[in-house]
Amino acid sequence: MTTHTALRPTRSRRSTGWVPFALLPLVVVPGIAGSLGLIELAGGPAIIPVDPRMSASPAPVIVHTVIALLYAVLGAFQFSTALRRRNPTWHRLAGRVLVVLGFAVVGSALWMTLFLPRQPGTGALAFGFRLAFGTGMAAALVLGVQWIRRGDVARHRAWMMRAYALALGAGTQVLTQGVAHASFGTTVLTTDLALGAGWVVNLGIAEYLIRRSTGRRAVRRTSSSPTLNGRSA
Repeated sequence: MTTHTALRPTRSRRSTGWVPFALLPLVVVPGIAGSLGLIELAGGPAIIPVDPRMSASPAPVIVHTVIALLYAVLGAFQFSTALRRRNPTWHRLAGRVLVVLGFAVVGSALWMTLFLPRQPGTGALAFGFRLAFGTGMAAALVLGVQWIRRGDVARHRAWMMRAYALALGAGTQVLTQGVAHASFGTTVLTTDLALGAGWVVNLGIAEYLIRRSTGRRAVRRTSSSPTLNGRSA
């Protein structure tokens, strides 16, 4: 007699509709700060410290603030498995828009880094971090597009996740700077290292989630294959 193990379900029934709402808090603080800066630039009250880059060249700062906010909010909903399964067409269209927005975020960020005065309280190390991680985000977007064109959805998602993690650096940097300044004081070196830590933390979380997802898919493929446990009698 031949026996087979029971097949496990190949698709998780758990909804991941909460994922976008877990990501959006990282958008709130930099989004509010950027909005207040735009209000001040339009002639409103000076609620936050004046950023010299605003007065030196407002156009790229405005473009970066608005587009980065759109990219962060729209991108958060791309990580909802439930939404992606219900509306695959929307996911593909939003993905194309996000690629354009992502390159605009990178371009405006690199422009500000290279051609505008440095942000007050930061030094050469932060300058290097911005160039490195900005270029890294652009590379991640390019690789994400290349892999989906080849039909490799897993690698596409991984690289788009890395790009999104880098884009959310400003949100995490609020936390890393708060911890660093409270622990080591407010110095240029402390600020620069805290800024770099924000990007590193986000990339670390993204890599963990990517590897966990890859492991789960491997387990599902293994469990979905019939296994012969006994021999015919």
